[in-house]
Amino acid sequence: MRYYLYVSRAKVDMLFGQIPRKLLPRLVTEARADLKVLSVSVQQPREEPTLYDRLNVVETYLDREYDIGWMTEPAQWFCGESGLRMAVTGRPGSPVLMTYVDEDIVVALIGSSHHLVGREEPPAELGRVGHSWLPALHELLEQSQAGRGTVRDVLDFAQHATGPATWCEFLARQLLRGRATGPDGRERDVVIATPLYVAMSDEVQGA
Repeated sequence: MRYYLYVSRAKVDMLFGQIPRKLLPRLVTEARADLKVLSVSVQQPREEPTLYDRLNVVETYLDREYDIGWMTEPAQWFCGESGLRMAVTGRPGSPVLMTYVDEDIVVALIGSSHHLVGREEPPAELGRVGHSWLPALHELLEQSQAGRGTVRDVLDFAQHATGPATWCEFLARQLLRGRATGPDGRERDVVIATPLYVAMSDEVQGA
């Protein structure tokens, strides 16, 4: 069982809806879901499987149909395990940025704070705004950076991130990749992506 910190309901619903229906029985079985879920999701469309049922099916489908990479050599979809520091504003519906830095690579995961597990939903009158795309990064970067370019700004932001890091596993869709040199003079790969999910790792470590 995973202890989820972030699950993008929007991505799960979008991807689940595109899976060919004839593949669902096999995917549900491969995802080790309860056979009752199979009968509900396939034979009775009005009875919806849970978010986590759909996430398991989507993850199984992606694993079958895509070459999922690792965060040090990310493909279109990639997974990872690292200590993530989270930056989020206090406003409902704001973007959230989770970052990891080591000697060779920076990983930055951008999403919407209302997908954080346990996060309060934004008021209905505000509507829902998706932040899983590159322009949303500027809302978190503009106050502390001088506009040197997205990749360099993300590197600087991640290197100055404070607070405890939580050791997590994740699955994400790559948005942008580049190289930048930080204040310490070290050049690093910078990978910007949007997560399908982020969960606490079973192998808890310090960061």
